[in-house]
Amino acid sequence: MSVADRVETHARRAKAASRSLQAAGTEVKNEALAKMAELLRARQAKVLRANAIDMENGENAGLSSAMLDRLRLDEKRIEEMAKGLEDIVELPDPVGEVFETWTRPNGLRIEKVRVPLGVVGIIYESRPNVTVDAAGLCLKAGNAVLLRGGKEAINSNIALAEILGDACQAVGLPESCVEILDFTDREAVTVMARMDQYLSLIVPRGGKGLIQAVTEAATVPVLAHDRGMTQIYVDESCDLQMAVKVVHNSKVQRPGVCNAVENLYVHEKNEEALRAIVADLQQAGVEIRGCPRTVKLCPGVVPATAEDWDTEYLDLILSVMVVGSLDEALEQIALHTSGLTEAILTDIDENAERFLREVDSACVYHNASTRFTDGGQFGMGAEIGISTGKLHARGPVGVRELTTYKYVVHGEGQVRT
Repeated sequence: MSVADRVETHARRAKAASRSLQAAGTEVKNEALAKMAELLRARQAKVLRANAIDMENGENAGLSSAMLDRLRLDEKRIEEMAKGLEDIVELPDPVGEVFETWTRPNGLRIEKVRVPLGVVGIIYESRPNVTVDAAGLCLKAGNAVLLRGGKEAINSNIALAEILGDACQAVGLPESCVEILDFTDREAVTVMARMDQYLSLIVPRGGKGLIQAVTEAATVPVLAHDRGMTQIYVDESCDLQMAVKVVHNSKVQRPGVCNAVENLYVHEKNEEALRAIVADLQQAGVEIRGCPRTVKLCPGVVPATAEDWDTEYLDLILSVMVVGSLDEALEQIALHTSGLTEAILTDIDENAERFLREVDSACVYHNASTRFTDGGQFGMGAEIGISTGKLHARGPVGVRELTTYKYVVHGEGQVRT
């Protein structure tokens, strides 16, 4: 059987299952999620055995320590996945929500109602927890899911998907509510991206190469996370201790994620903040790459290159530029943004209001760490990714963002004349 035929078999099963899910009520979906959590705990030994095979294969293949850490499962991480599913149970069910209701002069009553998308395709790389997060969120929103994980985690993903499917079946839903491609041919990515007869949405999660490959091949709508390139502007006047603390957290707390700051702009009138922030970050092991003025004002700073301002380091490296005004900061941010997250640190209200209004990103902050750009931190539960696009969903993609709407029209025999 060809790769295309194999993918279509799984996609067709998911499509059939999605019809049952669309008819399922909140109680049944929550029962399935709770059963998923229960079986994850009960069968964790099986998952850990599968993960051990993936870890051994990864070590033999020379995966980096960071990649191996993303791949690794243990009892604590399995418990976190189970707890994440239970958290999704507690979220409001978005399906059936009525946005608006209005009545036309002819008596027709029209409702705009939230409904599931159908089948969501998730294409991701080495993190097995995505298997569980994606399945749980999609199911709560009434969607079946077709999963295509990376080859590094194939054994872990298959074991997890089997548990999730069994949980669905145990509460009377089709096990194909959670379908996974149990092979790793790269061709499957392109095939999935073009199966608009079965899939309503594709969500790629991974590096730039994966996202580019999916978006270039897709005929299915894509909900993409481009890259981080998160930026912070420190204004001419702000609380010094707050600025040091917020920038430190935004860079150091977890540097390898998309909402960690990569570019920092500091107003030329706030040299005190510049020196304090740079000294604090250097003490934490951060390499500072700066503009000529930053190099002059702060010892130990490496001159930045033109490429640095567009580099998502995902590491303990930060580019720092002194700017002459809020206007210049806004110009630089617009030039280098990916549209994900930016922040201003200021005690000048009108500057904060202007920044929040004019910066065209999914999430904008005033006097807070950029690390809060996260579905869990926003109170949305787990997330399936963070969208840097503007259509359908923007920012953290949770349960609500995995739905669409339809118009429900009630009449009493009206006809159009």
